[in-house]
Amino acid sequence: MITVHHLNDSRSQRVLWLLEELGLEYALVAYRRDPKTLAAPAALRSIHPLGKAPVVTDGDRTLAESGAVVETLVERYGGGRLAPPSGTPERERYTYWMHYAEGSVMPAVVLRLIFNSLPKQPMPALARPVVRQLAKSVISGFVQPQIEVHFDYIDRELERSAWFAGSEFTAADIQMSFPIEAMAPTLGASHPRLAAYVARIRERPAYRRAVARGGAYDPSKLED
Repeated sequence: MITVHHLNDSRSQRVLWLLEELGLEYALVAYRRDPKTLAAPAALRSIHPLGKAPVVTDGDRTLAESGAVVETLVERYGGGRLAPPSGTPERERYTYWMHYAEGSVMPAVVLRLIFNSLPKQPMPALARPVVRQLAKSVISGFVQPQIEVHFDYIDRELERSAWFAGSEFTAADIQMSFPIEAMAPTLGASHPRLAAYVARIRERPAYRRAVARGGAYDPSKLED
């Protein structure tokens, strides 16, 4: 039996979505973030030493790191679904976006989340205006320009096809969904294809089943 150790507002949501797309049965063990620090509970470390989500157990095997989890489950249970055939241009695009999601765009998104939350952390009152100004400067001077470069690029790429690997929905779309959803409130009219993409994925029955199973979440808080 596959068991997903699911942390609210985390990357483990896309593992639930993948399993729903594959039509696989799975157990869910829910964990909650600390409401003040948003940190994952220490109990997750008993499943994997890093204590981060997603962590999936499949029999006697433990899987971690969201991209690795998605790729392994598709290879193990996909039966040719959700991944283009090897040796095709679509497979090359699939592999690229699977790695781009966490290797390129997500670090910039996480930096924005961190610096947005920094002024809200406990600190002496005199330090708060300084930290607020520092966070604002870092976001506007460095982080946001990087995000705009990435999201302009992603939006242009979606002009090529409705889905990231081509005309068919694949696991690369599941992998790319998190950074896009994390920034969805800020996309606006300047990224119409990204906004349409978010609407498309949220209409998928498996996506809706995953949200119903895992509970409501706020992608703008995705950190672990």
